[in-house]
Amino acid sequence: MHLSSALVAASALVAGCAGHSMLAKPASRGNVEWWGTCAAGAGCKGPCDSPKASSPFNSIYNPKTYVQRGQQLDVQWNRLNHPGGFVRLAMVPFDQSDDWTAFNDNVLKYTCYETNCGPSNSSDTVFGHLNGPGSSPCTTTVTIPENIPDNTAVTLQWIWYGGGIYYGQVDTSFGEYYGCSDMIVTGGPSSSDKPAPVFTGGDITYPNSDVCKYWGSNKVGDCNFGDRKPSPVDGDLLSQSLEPCIRGPELKGKPYGMDSSSGSSGASSAAPASDSAAPASDSVAPASSAAESSNAPASPEAPATPESTDYAVVPEQSEVQSVADSAAAPQEPVAPANPDYAVNSEKCIPLPA
Repeated sequence: MHLSSALVAASALVAGCAGHSMLAKPASRGNVEWWGTCAAGAGCKGPCDSPKASSPFNSIYNPKTYVQRGQQLDVQWNRLNHPGGFVRLAMVPFDQSDDWTAFNDNVLKYTCYETNCGPSNSSDTVFGHLNGPGSSPCTTTVTIPENIPDNTAVTLQWIWYGGGIYYGQVDTSFGEYYGCSDMIVTGGPSSSDKPAPVFTGGDITYPNSDVCKYWGSNKVGDCNFGDRKPSPVDGDLLSQSLEPCIRGPELKGKPYGMDSSSGSSGASSAAPASDSAAPASDSVAPASSAAESSNAPASPEAPATPESTDYAVVPEQSEVQSVADSAAAPQEPVAPANPDYAVNSEKCIPLPA
């Protein structure tokens, strides 16, 4: 490979970067400290990008989004130059949206991160087959459960995990990224049955299949980094995150728990040599900053359970509107005092050495 080709590709990645990834539609809660992006490696531990107490949903001035039971809700995130991984979608009552256990018990769907999206130039192989830059929107849908009562305030959780190629290193995985969107469920068909999670496979590398391309781990929680947080050093961009999480080859497989043959890391295999520039090694060795446990993220201490379930106060039925007619997303977060923070918080693939 000519150095000039690598420089062009890496420069495109740097120029197009705006953070790693986040939920774009429906609009996420956002946060101030991390400019909207909630990265476990940076110290944002989820389960949402900000706690429920900080959600714009609490404001009477913030327009509410309404959905119906059985509705196919459009979900979107931007690829932001990063390949691979899985997206997990879960939904719980708004009042339980600070509780990891609640989300883990109410998963609706798994899908590939690169669903309906991919690199802008499919012939760019600097970082492997179909691993080049590109920030097109990735999309899926999720069905609103039919067992949710009318006028219930709920929170949709979005997680990206198993993404790859941290700072141009083709054998590394990112940590996990979280986002949440609050809405109100009213109307639609009703049922007492709790939906089982589903998996829809097939991404840019493995279209029309039941697998996804990923790096590191296919299990939520393996790259949450526990209670560890980085110790940023001025002038040292890499010190702002505990990433990379795991070192190892590019893989393909299903999310953990969605295959009967799942063991400690689910059914997966190294990508074929013709489809990847990943190392030939079959082992997936933890990076120096890898998560120390394969368990799901430790659930924050849950608030005392009320005697009856109370949901956020919602408008009368006559005020119900569709998602498409809902008002704009929450206001942009206020920038922190350090004007360089936005730049320093980015961890795009840099120019190769």
